[in-house]
This record gives sequence, C-alpha cells and structure tokens, in this order.
Amino acid sequence: MLIDAHHHLWKHNDRDYEWMNDDRLRALRRDFLAQDLVEATRDSDVHGTVAVQACHNIVETEFLLDIASSQSLVRGVIGWLPLCALDVDSVIERLSYDPKFKGVRHILQDEPDDFFMLRDDFNRGVARLEGFGLVYDILIFERHLPQAIEFVDRHPSQVFVLDHVAKPRIKQSVLSPWNERIRELAKRENVYCKVSGMVTEGDWDSWTIQQLRPYFDVVLGAFGPSRLMFGSDWPVLTLASDYQTWVHTVQSLIADLSTDERDKIMGGTAREAYRL
Repeated sequence: MLIDAHHHLWKHNDRDYEWMNDDRLRALRRDFLAQDLVEATRDSDVHGTVAVQACHNIVETEFLLDIASSQSLVRGVIGWLPLCALDVDSVIERLSYDPKFKGVRHILQDEPDDFFMLRDDFNRGVARLEGFGLVYDILIFERHLPQAIEFVDRHPSQVFVLDHVAKPRIKQSVLSPWNERIRELAKRENVYCKVSGMVTEGDWDSWTIQQLRPYFDVVLGAFGPSRLMFGSDWPVLTLASDYQTWVHTVQSLIADLSTDERDKIMGGTAREAYRL
C-alpha cells in the first residue's frame, strides 16, 4: 500500500508563496488542486497521501483540511500554525478536532536567522504539540543540522519527521559533513526521515540514480527502514522528474531490501508516524 508522505496543494498568490518568485520556479506559479494530485498519482498505485504546508498562513492549513475532508486520497495534513504566538493553544485545540490534522511545519530553511528553531517562543509552541498527538516536520538545509539536533533534544518525547533528508548538496556530490551530522540526528529514535526532495537537490536536467544512491544509503543505514518513508514532494518534484519516475527510482533504491522493509518505506512507516 503506497503512501506518499509528502506533497503540496495550493492556490497560488505572490504574497503567500513568495519563495516561488525565483525565475527557475515559474512552472510552480499556478494552482495545484486535488484533481491535479489525482491525475499525477493515477498510474502509480498510490493509496493515500499527506498534504504538507507551503506557506506561513493558517488559511492554507484550513484549505488543505477542507480538501482532505472531501478527497479520500488525502489521509493527513501537515499544516502551519503560529507556534510563536501566546494563544497558540487555542489554535491547536480548534484544528486538532479534525482527525486528518496530523502535524505542523514551519519553513525553517527560509528564516533569515539560522538559529530560529532554538528561539524560546518557538520551542514553547512546539512543546504543546505532543499533548495533542501532533507530529512536527523539520524542513532545513544541511547547514542547519547542528541546530536541529539541539532542537530535537529539547523535546525528547515529541515525534519529528525530517523532510527531504535535510537537503544535502547532491548536485555537487558532497557527502560530508551532512553524512556525519545526519547519522548523529538519527540516533534520536523519535526522529523519522522522508526519502523525498532529492532530485531537486541534484541537477534538475541530468540527475541519476547513481548520484542519489550514496545519500540514500546513508539515511538507510542511519534510520533503518522502520524510520524511513517515501515522499514525492510533488509538484516541486516536477522541476526535475515526473511522478512515476520518482516512484520507480525509490523502488530501485530499495530493491535489495526484504519485502517487509520495502513495505515500511513505501507506506508502513508513514502510517505509523502520522497515525494514518
């Protein structure tokens, strides 16, 4: 049962999705809605998905939950909440009544302050998630891994999911210090990791599975199949690959694993981490 643990849906506008203003991302500057997701996944035997926030606006979180309520393919939503706000509890309480609200993410990688995740007000908000059974998704670049380790250590009982294998420098074929740092993070058993976002960290036009394999092998060795999960990062994925190609690429990367291990990566781990 294939679960795509990471994709996006949005109604585009220049204000909320300012990160798309890079000219290379022009193909993303349009609406991507539920029917687009259904069409993208149609030939890949996807049984369920997790929709993930892409802007810092609670309106988008509510939009994703509305889609999930009417589209059975979307089994969970990772939304944005104002975690630094004093009234964050009331916001969490309101949204947590929705059974498809599974977790929260903040786009840490785009914060001007590389140490934003260590702010006291932000951590007060994150500390509230565990009581509501919510996961926190970590979106960072590899340079943020030392801070991420300290951040996770502040919340030893909170479930975390690391997005996009922490975005190593795949295009430059650089493994260190990402290799050492992600292995250190993986020692925290409350942290899962998504096999996602890798092709867009490579050369969009010429990436190969051989280029990706060393990075996959690192996270496989660090987290093991029981803490790795497949994600597409669609539609950002489309900058470098179509949906089916990415599914087949991951299936090739895990081909030598046992059936049980493959099943965990392609669906079982996501169901466990997000309680799908």
